[in-house]
Amino acid sequence: MVNNDIKKAFQKILDFADIKINGSRPWDIQVHNPNFYSRVLTGGNLALGESYMDGWWDCKKIDQLIYRVLKAQLDKKVKGSKNLFWLFLKTHLINPQSRSRAFIVGQKHYDISNELYHYMLDKRMNYSCGYWKNAKTLDKAQEAKLDLICKKLKLKPGMTVLDIGCGWGSFAKYAAQKYKVKVLGVTISKEQAKLARKLCKGLDVEFRLQDYRDLKQKFDRIVSIGMFEHVGHKNYDEFFKVANRCLKDDGLFLLHSIATSVSTTHTDPWTEKYIFPNGMLPSAVQITKSYEKLFQLEDWHNIGVYYDPTLMAWHKNFNKAWPKLKSKFDERFFRMWNYYLLSCAGSFRARHNHVWQIVFSKPGSQVRYNSVR
Repeated sequence: MVNNDIKKAFQKILDFADIKINGSRPWDIQVHNPNFYSRVLTGGNLALGESYMDGWWDCKKIDQLIYRVLKAQLDKKVKGSKNLFWLFLKTHLINPQSRSRAFIVGQKHYDISNELYHYMLDKRMNYSCGYWKNAKTLDKAQEAKLDLICKKLKLKPGMTVLDIGCGWGSFAKYAAQKYKVKVLGVTISKEQAKLARKLCKGLDVEFRLQDYRDLKQKFDRIVSIGMFEHVGHKNYDEFFKVANRCLKDDGLFLLHSIATSVSTTHTDPWTEKYIFPNGMLPSAVQITKSYEKLFQLEDWHNIGVYYDPTLMAWHKNFNKAWPKLKSKFDERFFRMWNYYLLSCAGSFRARHNHVWQIVFSKPGSQVRYNSVR
């Protein structure tokens, strides 16, 4: 009787998003364990993701489910207070993205398997939002994104470029080949650095396993694509100080980052535990406060609507490649990774998160900048 009452209470909450328990529509949730309701009501987002990994529930279209949940703001109605309280303490009492902890996300996420990312991503291995404005395939969307960044940076042959958080070298390789520039890429992932060096062999490109805070060289241009999400609010000021220190007076700096509309000091607890440890999404206020007096704003472009199709393409590739990958990973990882990709797609579809490309110049710069789309 207790479980039945909790189920009814849970359904009343889901009614706000037009989601039915054991319904027939693609976004309806199929519950296999009666303890699911109390687990999620007390554990919030963390419990929702973990219970899916444990096989307690299923849904034909998780992306549609999460989209509806976020559009109806059900995440504000069901919160795991204990999880949020711990994250609040963690982000205020310690620095999760300190030098000593900076390489953790590399080890736990980016180093898990180059083979996984090879199959999941586009042919250039871009692990960030594509630019689908005029593209119909993932490869074309990622190539368009790289070219858009190069044009926004106004790259010219012979320029020196710093890539903070270079991934597997996709931008470095593209910029070196197409725009004839010299690139230094830094990453906190051993596996990324290893493969990037192999993929960019013969080009005027160098990769280092290095914390961005140790950078001291001067560059004509700086780019950071999908790395700022790992910096953390305690380090935003230092990140921009490093970028200012490394950029020549007439240079340009492009920051590409997932972001949120509301300032916070912690991330989703499930994502923190299973996908991106020590991660945090910045808000506009947090960014502007940190670059003040160090840079002047040239351009601010939101391309977040394109992350939904990017994530859905990754999900399709991952599932297509699963027969080749399952010898390395178990079924729980399969469910975890699917939940990660699809819940993120639903989040961007609901405009819960964004992707910003922001272009900066140094104070007093005489660069005449025209926005590129």
